Amino acid sequence: MRIPLFPLRTVLFPGGPLRLRIFETRYLDMVSRCLREDSGFGVCLIRNGNETGQPAEPHRVGTVARIVDWSQGQDGLLGLVALGQQRFQISHTDIAANRLLWGEVEPLEDAATAELPEQPAELRRLLDQVLALTGLGYEHVQRQERDALWLGCRLAELLPLDLDQKQQLLELDDPMQRLRTLQPLLPALRLP
Repeated sequence: MRIPLFPLRTVLFPGGPLRLRIFETRYLDMVSRCLREDSGFGVCLIRNGNETGQPAEPHRVGTVARIVDWSQGQDGLLGLVALGQQRFQISHTDIAANRLLWGEVEPLEDAATAELPEQPAELRRLLDQVLALTGLGYEHVQRQERDALWLGCRLAELLPLDLDQKQQLLELDDPMQRLRTLQPLLPALRLP
């Protein structure tokens, strides 16, 4: 499938929110098309380059984002909230005349997992606090803490990891492996 790509200095996980302020013409055109066609766009961590100007070189694995809310800011910029959907791998990219990066992508499937047991009270409190925060887009996120994919993705978003570590976690196909990788890092989430 062919989708427009939005290389960013962030990693979007399936089920996670992404808040953006759009001002470049190529991305305004992309958003307009996505809203008109009810389609998504690909979010990829930048491997080389910058978010603005010439199209950046993205990592090969990203996440489809679907716009769930948008507004015009007082500064005239378009604000939007998108939710991560399915992971994908880029097989080929090309650049359109408006400098928008397009990718030929293959969807990546996650390994099936059994339902997780109820999570510890401290982790549930943390999730309560994060999901209640306004302005981050979590009001659009459906809570599924007993789902290994959902929980691993939320923890990867919240833990103080560098972008390369987050990208490595995104690239894992097994949600249980993602949770096992994150488990030693959980003490970093201690609440004040």
